Amino acid sequence: MEYLDLYLIHMPVCQKPGPPVFPARREDALPFDFKGVWQAMEECQRLGLARAIGVSNFTTKHLDKTLPFATITPAVNQVELNPVCQQPKLRRYCAEKGIHVQAFSPLGGQSWTGERNAVLESQVLAEIAKARGKTVAQVSLRWVYEQGVSLVVKTYKQERLKENLEIFDWELTDEDRFKISQIPHHKKLAGFAYIFKPEGEFTSVDISEINPEED
Repeated sequence: MEYLDLYLIHMPVCQKPGPPVFPARREDALPFDFKGVWQAMEECQRLGLARAIGVSNFTTKHLDKTLPFATITPAVNQVELNPVCQQPKLRRYCAEKGIHVQAFSPLGGQSWTGERNAVLESQVLAEIAKARGKTVAQVSLRWVYEQGVSLVVKTYKQERLKENLEIFDWELTDEDRFKISQIPHHKKLAGFAYIFKPEGEFTSVDISEINPEED
């Protein structure tokens, strides 16, 4: 490829070079260079290597660290977003700053350790889906779409590809939206792999900036 349409910083995390180790080791943590990394991203766009640049897994505090020296505003912030991880504060912040929000894990994400899928197993979404003659996945995708964000969703099954596209000729009711707004928050990717001790650090920011119940 000669260029990328969109190039994102995957996560504001920095560790010593070498094979990744999970859970992360405190001794491998290095400060994340927000200014240096973003200036390098801007250079990629100026050189034509990327048509647009952005970030992923950035909280409002991460963006507060980046925007003061940014000459190019991130085009996109790709974050976990679905009916059980609604990110209202972050969405408002990005809207004010002109940053488009893109949702990963709009169906709750893949399970790596056997934990339940809080989206697909949501009783609230199941009741709405049954009443509307839709699947839980379609209700979740429709809700995300109605928030004005774009979605990153995948499947290897042709019938589900078709289902995923059948969310544009109907909409949720106000009652549906209210019920979804009351779903308890559950963030699948809370960054705990990079949190060490209560008095310790996240690999990029102080632990006080990372709260799984906040954006």
